[in-house]
Amino acid sequence: MSRKENCWDNTVAESFFKSIKNELIYGNKLISKEQMKIQIFEYIVVWYNRKRRHSALNYKTIEEFNNQINYKNVA
Repeated sequence: MSRKENCWDNTVAESFFKSIKNELIYGNKLISKEQMKIQIFEYIVVWYNRKRRHSALNYKTIEEFNNQINYKNVA
């Protein structure tokens, strides 16, 4: 946890949870707990990490960004 009046440490996590709520959960019909777990897993692993472009990463996917960093470290 951060010190008092230091609100910047949770920004990334709050942004992620805002995205997952807006893009997946809100507006979704009532489904079972197991179905929701599967959908959340697919959202994170397939969509968020592999396909969704992030403005903070110069509009690259997380996978593209990590590959770029790993390539620079190897070369």
